[in-house]
Amino acid sequence: MKHIGVIGAGHVGLVTAACFAKMGNFVICADNDIVKIKTLRENQMPFYEPQLENIVKDTVKKGRLVFTSSVNKLVKNSEIIFIAVGTPSTDSGEADLSAIENVIFQIAKVLNSKKQKRTYKLIVEKSTVPVFTGQWVKKSLSILTPTGIEFDVAANPEFLREGAAVNDFMKPDRIVVGVESERAKRILHELYKPLKSPIIFTDIKSAELIKHASNSFLATKISFINAISQICEKCGADIDKVAEGMGYDRRIGMAFLKAGIGYGGSCFPKDIKAFIRLAKRFGISFNLLKEVEKINKQQRVIVIEKALNFLNGSLKNKKICALGASFKPFTDDLRESPAVEVMKMLISKGAKVICYDPVALKNLSRTLPGVLVAQNPYDALKDAELMILLTEWPQFQSLDFKKVKQLMKKPRIIDGRNFLNPQYLKKLGFQYTGIGRKI
Repeated sequence: MKHIGVIGAGHVGLVTAACFAKMGNFVICADNDIVKIKTLRENQMPFYEPQLENIVKDTVKKGRLVFTSSVNKLVKNSEIIFIAVGTPSTDSGEADLSAIENVIFQIAKVLNSKKQKRTYKLIVEKSTVPVFTGQWVKKSLSILTPTGIEFDVAANPEFLREGAAVNDFMKPDRIVVGVESERAKRILHELYKPLKSPIIFTDIKSAELIKHASNSFLATKISFINAISQICEKCGADIDKVAEGMGYDRRIGMAFLKAGIGYGGSCFPKDIKAFIRLAKRFGISFNLLKEVEKINKQQRVIVIEKALNFLNGSLKNKKICALGASFKPFTDDLRESPAVEVMKMLISKGAKVICYDPVALKNLSRTLPGVLVAQNPYDALKDAELMILLTEWPQFQSLDFKKVKQLMKKPRIIDGRNFLNPQYLKKLGFQYTGIGRKI
């Protein structure tokens, strides 16, 4: 059993803390949000993530996971300290490292305390950070702590998909670890060995770049297939068949070749911005990623154009049902959600938008006050002149579309995720359009 501290109880930190505790370690999870810590101590989750609630409750009950607002307590009682705080984009597109800076000062303050035992600490970057952050963290700690304090800095980027984060942690494709010492390497190897997954040890700068490069490549793949979908729309080809034909090539693969309204969430948009800014610092114009961003934004506009075509060129006072608000299924996260962006654009053109989402309605009401919400999809669809599917929740595939047709004022569907069965819907009498689909 290792004594682990995780600073940050967000989507990454809380999953990391809970899963390490599930593996048999003693874990302290700290956050400066006192309300969030109070919520967790009351066995309530601050966000939705499948499987996480049960793991948190179980490990807390067994005494392997505790929550605190005191970084002081965490540092004193932890050998390995994971930093999992937010690194949002600044107005310039660079990663905001102020939260990490604050954490480093807090760690150094504890290590400087005369009451603190001079025991070795391993400080691990878990947050997504630009290259050279580890170097800066090490230098800062070296300046701020007295001679004789033993510590190492490591980078261990996360690859957790919201909605599948627990499974991604417990059964990862690979574990990336950037270290500078054999001691740090040995500790992290022992920590992750029970997961029986490939562990890639590298230097810290390479580990930091692996995260940004991976997310940028996946976003590029999404925007590439969306650009192809635009060509399909013009020439009458079928994007589903094009993607299938490409995906069987093992060099390409099927994953992330799904046309739709684009990527969103807390990772891809900010990581691409940060990578573009990083490249600029080195005198490199990363035009490829600039086009990836541009194509991604264009996909939202395409949905609005389709809505205008269906509704005779005007959305004013038209009731439109939006199915889905979260940026992807199995999460209530609305950060950079394409669904929210589309709804904003609809409202700006005078549409009356009513939305249903299985878990994100509470967040939506706070984020986008101009949208109405319904507690079930059928209430949202009643008297709607158009339905737009924005998030591919599985239950939307199993709707009673005969009932849907009766409820709607006009049976018209824009499938923003190419998720529904167009042949079945057309047979029922719906007007249907997807993204680059040949119907």
